[in-house]
Amino acid sequence: MSKVEELIEKLCPEGVEYTTVGEICNISRGVVMSKDFIRDNAGEYPVYSSQTENNGELGKISTYMYDGEYLTWTTDGANAGSVFYRSGKFSITNVCGLLGLKVKTVNLKFLYYVLQTATKPYVNKGMGNAKLMSNVMATVKVPVPPMEIQEEIVRILDNFSELTAELTAELTARKQQYDYYRDKLIFETPGKDAKLIDILSQPITDGPHTTPNFIDEGIPFISVAAVYDGKVHLEKAQGFISKEFDFECSKKYKPQRNDVYMVKSGSTTGKVAFVDTDDDFNIWSPLAAMRTDNFITARFVYHLLQTATVQRQVVEKMSKGSQPNLSMRVLEQFDIKIPTIENQQRIVKILDKFDVIVNDLTNGLPAEIEARQRQYEYYRDKLLTFKEK
Repeated sequence: MSKVEELIEKLCPEGVEYTTVGEICNISRGVVMSKDFIRDNAGEYPVYSSQTENNGELGKISTYMYDGEYLTWTTDGANAGSVFYRSGKFSITNVCGLLGLKVKTVNLKFLYYVLQTATKPYVNKGMGNAKLMSNVMATVKVPVPPMEIQEEIVRILDNFSELTAELTAELTARKQQYDYYRDKLIFETPGKDAKLIDILSQPITDGPHTTPNFIDEGIPFISVAAVYDGKVHLEKAQGFISKEFDFECSKKYKPQRNDVYMVKSGSTTGKVAFVDTDDDFNIWSPLAAMRTDNFITARFVYHLLQTATVQRQVVEKMSKGSQPNLSMRVLEQFDIKIPTIENQQRIVKILDKFDVIVNDLTNGLPAEIEARQRQYEYYRDKLLTFKEK
């Protein structure tokens, strides 16, 4: 019998009390804060928003709204319901909610672990924009076992989190090393100065700008959510389209193996993916599609687009409005260097080996992190399942 089981048998054998978030927390929202404001008021205190990348941090400013221990959650968008533990001085935007304890019977970290799963059934996914508003968060039902049990569960789950954090830190270091050598290999290898269009076999293109009528089964239709880890994930398709709509799309562009994509619109502008499948699918307009004459050059372009040199040009050239956008014609004119095909082959061979270590979910550190995460989620769900009194 585990220590948690012993404590439950000793302290609450008949079950535990349940309450709502509104009963135990003060609930509030952040304020509108543009990227221009963050840039013009740069400082040391983080600003958290609706995103989940980079721990939800949008940037840093010179002032702060909160100081202490709180939970924040994403109120709007694809990540609605995601919960984070915060400690220290920080601010939040209007698409971020804030929870501060108003009772002493709850451990904030315990509540954090509970809400990672407890919020999911409360997220409203209708109308194309998922939401978890403050009034609904207040109704989320949570268990409140005796404090001794809460603290023991927090200790166990914190240990799991620390192990994952150590692996993640190692992965980050490997990625930094990878980024350094990728830039060095590509831009210090002899080659001719050129524009991106010079290495492509045809102009950059994209998918349709009209919203399709999605159907239950058909051809996967992907957008920015399917582009990550350097790959195209068809299981993350926006929906499915008919053969007739696919035929119309294909008059402009039809995906094929060895194409290279860059996200050209939205918060992930600049992300890159390589098409390594012959499966049938099509793309939406936020993706810029690039094609070359052979596999080696395609892989070279894939690595090239992720260099700091190219990514700096993405930041400099994309529009700075609320919805970043990078013109395909502007992208074609990015400054690059084109080595000989022999040097491209050498560079691709080296970087592909690094790519496997760093990015492949079936190999190396990411696979171990994923296994740890599954283990953590299993024990979290097991530890946080209580009989209601």
